[in-house]
Amino acid sequence: MIAKPPKYSFLTLILFFLLFNSTLAPAQTATGKKGVSPQLAAEFIHSVIQADRTIYSEYIVERLSKTIGLHAVEDWREKDALMLPAQFLSQSAELANKRNTGMSYRLISSWPINKNNGPTSEFEKEGLKKILTNNNAPHSKIVNSDGKNFYEVVYPDLAVTHSCVECHNNHPESPKKDFKVGDVVGGIHIKLPLENSRDESPEGGYMLEGSVVADYVHSILESDRTVYSKYIVNRLQNKNVLFASENWWEENALLLPAQFLLNASGVIKNFRLGLDFRLISLWPINPHNAAANEFESAGLKSVIAEPEKPYVGNIKIGNAEYFQAVYSDRAVTPTCVSCHNAHPNSIKRDFKMNDVMGGIVVTLPIN
Repeated sequence: MIAKPPKYSFLTLILFFLLFNSTLAPAQTATGKKGVSPQLAAEFIHSVIQADRTIYSEYIVERLSKTIGLHAVEDWREKDALMLPAQFLSQSAELANKRNTGMSYRLISSWPINKNNGPTSEFEKEGLKKILTNNNAPHSKIVNSDGKNFYEVVYPDLAVTHSCVECHNNHPESPKKDFKVGDVVGGIHIKLPLENSRDESPEGGYMLEGSVVADYVHSILESDRTVYSKYIVNRLQNKNVLFASENWWEENALLLPAQFLLNASGVIKNFRLGLDFRLISLWPINPHNAAANEFESAGLKSVIAEPEKPYVGNIKIGNAEYFQAVYSDRAVTPTCVSCHNAHPNSIKRDFKMNDVMGGIVVTLPIN
């Protein structure tokens, strides 16, 4: 049985306490010698990909398949169904890779149903072999391509739901038909450019600016929510198949796009990487989503005035230093607008599509 996630975890409450009692540096771009190693940056990226796919797989695909018989299928457009978890990841990757951050990721496999998902380099072939022998560890390497260095890593991609297994085992184009839940079906290949990084870490390795890594994280969050909003919520609502609701669990409905991100942020905390993201607003329906400190309050005012420009700075929690960035959070679906404008606890009731409703604050450790 799929358990409903708690609204506010113990870790979330601890984070609120730390943020309210933290020492803030003035808003600034990341400077000095502190930054994020490519290895840790890749871990952040992979954790966001996995968290969002976990929410989609468990709380959308698995739950709705069991409760109302709404299934995920390969030809989801024609059948008014849900897309497969692998398709969700691929659609999101396509959007994220177009955001000009320099970072890219994609699904690859030694047994691809779609031939475009086969390995295209010696590193990818090597990575797929390595993760089959050890599915608990990624395979990484600094690769030189056309005179430029990239940090590349392949993470094992497991069959996380029965729909993954059934699709691969029954598909006429599948080269392998004996997968079980939990098996490695392929890999997630992440590629990070190193030409703008600094070789200033104590170990002499590469370091990425906190602002660069925060942009990577935000690009995935935005891409995943765009895919969820456009291809799941908007499409199914327009076809009168299923609707999104604040009470999604009780009503066997879709999560609102904001709830999708909020639940994924809870999953991120379980990875214990120090990475965190949350939704904040000057007009929160839920008081827990109000600005937690002066930095977040200033950040919200800044992104409302200049939506395309994130508000950034450093924060100290104890002896650890973190980079923070507040990005504008827009009304991406009619459901967002109608929910905020009609909700009895809403402070502001005149939102329109694409209005800035608040912000997404990304927090990550720098060393």
